[in-house]
Amino acid sequence: MTDATLARAAIQPTKAFSVETVTWIHHWTEDLFSFRTTRDADFRFASGQFVMVGLMVPEGPLLRAYSIASATAGSELEFYSIKVPDGPLTSRLQNIQVGDPVLVGRKPTGTLVLDGLKPGKRLYMIGTGTGLAPWLSLARDPETYARFDDVVLIHSVRQVRDLNYRDVFEGDPSALAKGAERLRYYPTVTREAFRNTGRVTDLIKAGKLFADLGVPALDPSTDRLMICGSPSVNADLKAILLERGFSEGSVSSPGDFVLEKAFVEG
Repeated sequence: MTDATLARAAIQPTKAFSVETVTWIHHWTEDLFSFRTTRDADFRFASGQFVMVGLMVPEGPLLRAYSIASATAGSELEFYSIKVPDGPLTSRLQNIQVGDPVLVGRKPTGTLVLDGLKPGKRLYMIGTGTGLAPWLSLARDPETYARFDDVVLIHSVRQVRDLNYRDVFEGDPSALAKGAERLRYYPTVTREAFRNTGRVTDLIKAGKLFADLGVPALDPSTDRLMICGSPSVNADLKAILLERGFSEGSVSSPGDFVLEKAFVEG
């Protein structure tokens, strides 16, 4: 038996998590990587949700919340992660290999779901860094395009090299989902020259984002927003939207925007 097989055999699934096998890993930079795992046959989730993911360590399960980047109908689960040298989890997780066991929670949850929004015309999905992950799932969901006439995915990063998955959104839209030809991808970089530069909050305040896209400024009667970023970015964007008359939503009380409060920091 291989070391990976032995390690997996030593971990038993529980009611809280299943034990999945790593099937693919891609290191984008020294700070970012993605990986896929097998998927339990009974695991169900809605596009945009997150789940607890982690490793078994001597002290017990070590888990963090990760947005699911794969399509709901996919046979595998995909995750997009930062690397924190001293992070309790990511310092270990970044060293996983194909065949290694990974713990995946059985109860996905989260606020970044379509049912948390009122009907609208245009959907903005705004993510910073690995906050792109839920949009990878939503962009692959035909229901996203069934509910909105115009879908705009905004990914803000510090450096051009951090625009991971760029080829996915600039490639053939039919490879994503039915209706994805209406998806518009707007990458922006804050610390290097690029075709779009600046913090997303500044681009919204200055109106440059809307000028670049050729659309009107934000309007709560037509526009809906989903936000996934660092706590500071989430707070700044929430303040901007509340000032403009937008209401925060949830599955129990749909609104004009939703934001994710779970953010992997280590």
